[in-house]
Amino acid sequence: MKLPKDINILVACEESQAITKEFRKRGFTAFSCDIEPCSGGHPEWHIQFDCTMPMAGWSFYTQDGFKHHGRKFDLVIAHPPCTHLCASGARWWNNPATPDKPLLQDQAINFFMMFVNNSKYFKHMAIENPIGIMSKKYRKPDQIVQPFWFGDPARKSTCWWLFNLPNLIPDNMVDEGESFDCGNGKRQPKWYRDAWNLPPKERAKARSKTFPGMARAIAEQWGNYLLQETEA
Repeated sequence: MKLPKDINILVACEESQAITKEFRKRGFTAFSCDIEPCSGGHPEWHIQFDCTMPMAGWSFYTQDGFKHHGRKFDLVIAHPPCTHLCASGARWWNNPATPDKPLLQDQAINFFMMFVNNSKYFKHMAIENPIGIMSKKYRKPDQIVQPFWFGDPARKSTCWWLFNLPNLIPDNMVDEGESFDCGNGKRQPKWYRDAWNLPPKERAKARSKTFPGMARAIAEQWGNYLLQETEA
């Protein structure tokens, strides 16, 4: 039977380390990976490099300068950038004012599909994105979850494409939280609206971060699933 420390997890495109830290709390050997330095406070768990390198099994350095010899990851959780894929930016996809948008979108689609195409090399994989173009370019997600299902009073439709993993189960339902009338018949969550007060780069980071309750549920539920699998 494997112990949590024997199970290697890579959380790709995660500078916040929200999910990585939850797995680490439970004893798993988890690493975050992003081209940005981590903001989660644990550079010893962060690979500041293109995620394809650790996925390929090459040796890598964590942000603290320590060299890790190649690992075979049991689970990859990927958060490919959604800026050019999400439905909230759809008005720019074919807008003459943004002529480079189609090229950037193609690059984003290819990066998303890189994870899909490499899923066959890993026993377990999960790919996350908001509601957007990948439901048509690839396939519909296996499930769409909300932060308020897991204890965070907020609405943020989060799609998961799963490979040999169970759906996440709501385990701490709370209120959806505050929202504002946008004046066009739509409403916007307060947390999303508040991000407008941040500089553009920080705004994007704030909107992409995983809510704490969802990070906890991912580590608990998928972590337990991996442990139970080793007992079978």
